[in-house]
Amino acid sequence: MRLLQCTTGREHIQHLRIVLLIFFTTIVCGAQSTPLIDYHQHLLSPEVAKLIGASGTFSASDLIAEMDRAGLRKAVVLSLAYQFGNPNRPPVQDEYARVKAENDWTAEQVKQYPDRLVGVCGIDPLREYAVAEIERCAKNLYLRTGVKLHFGNSDVDLDNPAHVGLLRKVFQTADRHHMAIIVHMHANVTHHRPYGKKEAEIFLNQLLPAAPHSVVQIAHLAGSGGWDDPATDEALSVFLHAMADRDRRVAHVYFDISGVAGLGDAWESKKDEIVSEVASRIRQAGVRRILFGSDGAWTGFTPVKAIAAYHQLPLTKDEISTIDNNLAPYMKVTKQR
Repeated sequence: MRLLQCTTGREHIQHLRIVLLIFFTTIVCGAQSTPLIDYHQHLLSPEVAKLIGASGTFSASDLIAEMDRAGLRKAVVLSLAYQFGNPNRPPVQDEYARVKAENDWTAEQVKQYPDRLVGVCGIDPLREYAVAEIERCAKNLYLRTGVKLHFGNSDVDLDNPAHVGLLRKVFQTADRHHMAIIVHMHANVTHHRPYGKKEAEIFLNQLLPAAPHSVVQIAHLAGSGGWDDPATDEALSVFLHAMADRDRRVAHVYFDISGVAGLGDAWESKKDEIVSEVASRIRQAGVRRILFGSDGAWTGFTPVKAIAAYHQLPLTKDEISTIDNNLAPYMKVTKQR
């Protein structure tokens, strides 16, 4: 059972509840390990809910309740502000003002639970305000840990030199401010943008050198959720080969496994094949580079469900324990910055 830092008053009671939850979950589930941190979570503000047509909102208190049910100690909250720049949606008025407001809303939500939640600034890296917004977020205690980029939602094309040039500026700015870069790297699925070995090599050769000091967390094991797209494995293999060669460009690269196990059209029909292949890729990367994540809980795929799916991967108890307790470098310095 993981020991929690002692506090007083209401926080102490809350922490005690988590300890008891982990204790009883361990008994019921046969001493199954529980992740320390969910490295890929989102909140849903009224503005974003309206923008994407969601039926309700999802606040910090809602997330904390889900974390308590799962026995999670902390979560990294990735702002959805980049949704306002999504070129595949109708343009919004005063776009940058709404991006700033969304990032600020996320910061205020995180501020309510500073010992449990860590906020990350969200931007569309192709927008003219991208660098300015990173600079602004870097001054906010509750956003300065990192930057979230979503290549799919922002319709980033790594085969387009102009896009790569803008991305390099974003990576350089994050690096200058010692901010982590959390990136949904998979290209837009709806428009069938090219994605695979070539695009991963561009990322490796042109983007990673622009942020040599920043932690780069590649979401969904380089995919877009599930494990039924051969292009994902193609892209992932580029990084795995670089890691095997001890390439310095991938020294600070990590992968979160949010949305990989338990989702996708092929999960039920090809589960045995999928879990075997995913476990193999995790071992190739090295379990110390793997971060647990579950993604937006308002979709119904809650942390409890994500943990249950992740535990179906044929990993050893020691491997699961290592992943569950992995501490990304950007989490180690959050308190001191």
